[in-house]
Amino acid sequence: MRMKAVRMHGFGDADVLVYEDAPRPEASAGEVLVRVHAAGVNPADWQSRWGGDELLAPATLPLIPGWDVSGVVEAVGEGVTAFKVGDAVYGMARFPDWGSTYAEYVTCPTSDLSHKPRHFSHVEAAAIPLVALTAWQALFEAGDLQAGETVLIHAAAGGVGHMAVQLATWKGARVIGTASARNTDYLKGIGVDEVIDYTTTRFDEVLRDVDVVLDTMGGDIADRSFKVLRRGGRLVSIVATPSAELAVQYGVQTADILVHRDADQLAEITTLCEAEYLKATIDSVYPLAQATEAHRKGETNRTRGKLVLKVV
Repeated sequence: MRMKAVRMHGFGDADVLVYEDAPRPEASAGEVLVRVHAAGVNPADWQSRWGGDELLAPATLPLIPGWDVSGVVEAVGEGVTAFKVGDAVYGMARFPDWGSTYAEYVTCPTSDLSHKPRHFSHVEAAAIPLVALTAWQALFEAGDLQAGETVLIHAAAGGVGHMAVQLATWKGARVIGTASARNTDYLKGIGVDEVIDYTTTRFDEVLRDVDVVLDTMGGDIADRSFKVLRRGGRLVSIVATPSAELAVQYGVQTADILVHRDADQLAEITTLCEAEYLKATIDSVYPLAQATEAHRKGETNRTRGKLVLKVV
């Protein structure tokens, strides 16, 4: 059987994404076949598209990119009891193996999925898993953020950033975010207590005694972040390994993370979505056939929230 999908026959710029016919997968034992309604687009998607990402499993071309998915169970593999045909599900497929969600159908291990949050559209649900799991693991696993602490979130209006803001607010932390001025009202609306306009103000000149920094930028931003932490504070990066020398100099703890699949965390995230503590901001929605345009938009680094591909 065949389906429509976006495939890569090589690595490179957004033009390597080709909308074409591809074989439809079949669910193996412990998997479900999902009729994809929407697929989230993340920086990891275009970073992997360029190739050379040593964190990802080796791939055989052609391949289908994408990890975030929301859709409906079309068929179940042997031994599957957690889901049945017709269930609306969402999740992060197979990461860091290739997830292949830019397609009309995808197979997923049941452990990668949760029932879609009630009252969420598939587009809204597809925007959640990778960024919410990344924010959860950075703030709570690596950062050990506690109620009453202060957290600085860089690029707070971005995909991971806007999830981290909402999770930190739910936790009871005081939230500071860096962003451009155009995002000030938006960020205050989702829980940021103080917005620092990075185009006019150096955050390291106005902040001190922060408990946790979530670094989504790396480079100079990460290095300057050491200055704002209290001694014993925590710097967590999702993009690079923080400087060990600066950690010793400033007396802080550091960690760098790569998001991992976690069914229990995804279930908790689902509960928060249903309780309206967590929602996705959708910057733009593209049809599956326009994945190239979605990647080009994402690579401008000027999106608010998430980009999503609508399949159905």
